[in-house]
Amino acid sequence: MNKYDAIVIGSGLGGLVCGALLARDGKKVLVIEQYTIPGGCARTFQRKGFNLEVALHEMDGLDKGDSKMEVFRKLDILRHIKIQTLSEFYRFIHHETDIMIPNDSKKTINVLTERYPDETKGIKKFFRTLSGIRRDINRLPHVRGKVHMLLPLFPFIYPHIFFNLFKTLGKFLDSIIKNEELKLILNGNIMYYGDDPYSLSLLYYGVAQGSYYIGGGHFIKGGSQNLSDFLTGYIQKRKGIVLLGHRVTKIITEKKKATGVEYVKTTDKNSRPSTEFSKVIVSNASVPQVVNHLLPGDINNRFKNRINKMQKGCSLTNIFLCFKKNIKQLNKHYSTFVFPDHIRSQKDIADHFKDKYPKKSFVFLDYSQIDSGLAPKGKSLGVISLIDYLSNWEKLNPKQYKKKKEQVARIYIKKLENLIPGITKLIEYYEVSTPKTIQKYTLNPGGTPYGFKQLPLQAGIFRIGAKSPVKDLFFASAWVHPGGGFSATFFSGLCCYKEILAIK
Repeated sequence: MNKYDAIVIGSGLGGLVCGALLARDGKKVLVIEQYTIPGGCARTFQRKGFNLEVALHEMDGLDKGDSKMEVFRKLDILRHIKIQTLSEFYRFIHHETDIMIPNDSKKTINVLTERYPDETKGIKKFFRTLSGIRRDINRLPHVRGKVHMLLPLFPFIYPHIFFNLFKTLGKFLDSIIKNEELKLILNGNIMYYGDDPYSLSLLYYGVAQGSYYIGGGHFIKGGSQNLSDFLTGYIQKRKGIVLLGHRVTKIITEKKKATGVEYVKTTDKNSRPSTEFSKVIVSNASVPQVVNHLLPGDINNRFKNRINKMQKGCSLTNIFLCFKKNIKQLNKHYSTFVFPDHIRSQKDIADHFKDKYPKKSFVFLDYSQIDSGLAPKGKSLGVISLIDYLSNWEKLNPKQYKKKKEQVARIYIKKLENLIPGITKLIEYYEVSTPKTIQKYTLNPGGTPYGFKQLPLQAGIFRIGAKSPVKDLFFASAWVHPGGGFSATFFSGLCCYKEILAIK
C-alpha cells in the first residue's frame, strides 16, 4: 500500500515547486533532502549576522508574459514573499569601455544605437529576436508530449523557434553585428548561462535574456531561502512531510516501475536504510546521479548511455564579502561585470575562463543597492563570482584547498579594490565557496549548478523532459527542460507537475 502520493528526492526549487503544486491538489507529499536546510542552490547561510546568498543574483521576468507566473498565482507566492525590482540590468567594463545596460529593451536599444550607430540594424534585430523567441516558447504546450515536440518544426506557427533551432548565441551575433566590442557588451552577463557563446543555444539564451529585458530583474528580499522556506511550509501545511538530513540511496522499482525509495540519515554513518512507497517518484537530484547510482543497473541502458554522453555545465567560485558599513557611498551599481583586457572578441571568451585566476573575468554584485534584507543595519553584503571548474579544486588536500581559496580571494579582492578604491578597508569578513562546495551540498557531478550544458542539441525540444523512461519516475531540476537558473528550474517543477497530471 502506498503511504504517499508522491515522494520528491531533493529540495531544490524544481522539486519544491512540483511538490507544492501536488500538495495544493490534496496529494500527500514526502520530500527527502540530504542537507539540513531546504532549497538546494536557492538558499542562504548565516555568518556573523549576515545572510549570505548562495546563488540568486537577480530573477528575470515576473511580467504578464512570464511563464512561471502561473506558479506564482497558483501558490499565491507574491503575497508571502517581498520582491525588490532592480533599476538597471548590468554595468559592463572592458578596456576603455564602461557602460550601463538598462533593465528595459527600448532603453538599451537607445543606449547601444547611440554608441554604435553603424550597428543599429543588428542591434534592433538582436532584441527583436529575443522577444520573438520568448513569445514563441511561452506559447508552447508545457507537457512534453508529441505535440510539444512537433509544433516548433512548423515555421508559420513558431517562426522564431524554427529558424533559430540550431543556432548558438555566438554565431547569431556574428551574423548581425560586426563590432567585436559590442558583441562583448551583449555577452556581458554570459556567466548567467554558461561559459561559451559559441556553444550556448540561442533559444535558451533568448528566453532568459529576453525575460530580463522585458520583465526586468528582481531580488527576493531576505534572499532565496525565503522562497524555499515558503514552498517547504506550503507542503507541510497541507499534511506533507519535508525530511531534512536524509539521503535517498536507491529508487525501488518493481516490474520496471518506480514504486518507492530507500534512504538513510546523513548525520549517522551507522543509520539503517528506511523505505517509503508512493504512487510517483519525483527526482530533483541530478539525472546522472539517478541513472548511475539510484536506479537498478538493468533499468533502461539506452537512456543511461545517452545521459552519460551529454556534456555538463561549468561551475562557479564565489567570494562572499561582508562589509562593516554600507558601501553605497563608494559604488552606484548593483551588478558590475569586468572583462580582462586580453579578451579581444567573443571568440576569446570560452578559453579565457580556463585561464589562471588573475586572467578570468568576474562580476561584483552589490546587494547594498537594494533593500536586500541580507545584512545587519548599517552594514552591507557583496559577492564576487567567476566561472570555474571542479578540476581546479578536486585533487587538493585540505591544507592545499584552504590555501588556494585564500589565494583566489586575495586576487579578486585586489581587483575589486582597483575597481572601487577604498572598498577593501570596509571588509569585515569574507568566505569562499568553490565548485567543490556546490558538489558537496547538491551532489551535482562537476559541482555544476547549470545542469547539462545548453548546447543547441541539449536544449529546447532536444532536452530531457519531465517524464523518464521508467514508469512513474519524473524529473524536476536544472538537468531537464528547460534548464538551469532560478526561473528555469522553477518552471521545470511546473512542467513535471503537469506531466504527472496528464498521465495520472
